[in-house]
Amino acid sequence: MTQRLLVGTRKGLFILERGSGNTWRTCATHFLGVPIEMLLDDPRDGSLYVTLAHEQFGLKMHASRDGGETWQEIATPEYPQQAEGVEEVDGFGKPIEWKLRNIWSLETGSANQPGLLWCGTLPGGLFRSQDSGASWELNRPLWDDPARTEWFGGGADYPGIHSICVDPRDHGTIRVAVSCGGIWLTTDAGQTWCNQAVGWRAEYMPPDRSDDPNIQDGHRMAQCAAEPDKMWVQHHNGIFRTTDGGASWHEILQAGPSTFGFAVVVHPTHGDTAWFVPGVKDECRIPVDGRLVVTRTRDGGQSFETLGNGLPAADAYDIVYRHAMDIDPSGDALAMGSTTGNFWTSDDQGDHWQSVSSNLPPVYCVRFVR
Repeated sequence: MTQRLLVGTRKGLFILERGSGNTWRTCATHFLGVPIEMLLDDPRDGSLYVTLAHEQFGLKMHASRDGGETWQEIATPEYPQQAEGVEEVDGFGKPIEWKLRNIWSLETGSANQPGLLWCGTLPGGLFRSQDSGASWELNRPLWDDPARTEWFGGGADYPGIHSICVDPRDHGTIRVAVSCGGIWLTTDAGQTWCNQAVGWRAEYMPPDRSDDPNIQDGHRMAQCAAEPDKMWVQHHNGIFRTTDGGASWHEILQAGPSTFGFAVVVHPTHGDTAWFVPGVKDECRIPVDGRLVVTRTRDGGQSFETLGNGLPAADAYDIVYRHAMDIDPSGDALAMGSTTGNFWTSDDQGDHWQSVSSNLPPVYCVRFVR
């Protein structure tokens, strides 16, 4: 059976394929020279989606309806015009323009919602398409919530929605993670929202605000498909986990070399199993002691294994971005790419890794085609 990977990089889209020979190869390249910041495959109809960050033409979106053979430009989310004379500032007093800066997340609606897509953006808007990207509409209840003006950018200049999780049991239950703005929950398909990041802590804030759910910097949120009440968040401060759909969160204090990082994936059927890529926190941002590893827990964070077989054991400077690691539907195959253009896969849940390429452009996003 042929297996495919979409790899979005600073200089184009690479489609990797593995057939009977069990060796990954690049079978196609598209948009060479253009940064590809976000990818999505839609198992409901086989469509593929990419976002392009042109230096000259700005942000664009394209879709393929034939497995990546050809691509057509589709609509790009667009903010409504801001009322004249009204100015907003973020939690640090920086002006917020109602203007698309980046597309930071793309997800499908549920299986019984053909054509429905969700898109998270900077400066913190959530958009919905009901026609496979032909048009987009800003979710005004979240955008108009007064608490949004307390959000602020983490590594980016503006706050952004980087993770979207649709509950497979109920398409009206959706969670979005914001950097920096915590996790927001709707149970009525976006008509009303509440912040669900109670229990997180932000050591980068003054002590009297460290527990404020509205300024938390979750780097990535992952949900178990078969056990959606089990979710994991790689936070700027560390790792947090919930087993009750976000009603309560537990901080993981020990997880191998470091609890800091960006990427997290969870096993599709076993919600207690998750993988992380630890690094040195803040200014440095390289692997701990120059050794690139993946950490894995199988017991809900009570213990962690450090997995490095096949990964650089010294002098490594790779960081794996929040969207640059993925797991296939079987829960056995993992793939990740780094800021230095290295790319690895594992067929045994991370016990062993193999290098697929060491000369890609910096990798922004990785997706298995389901």
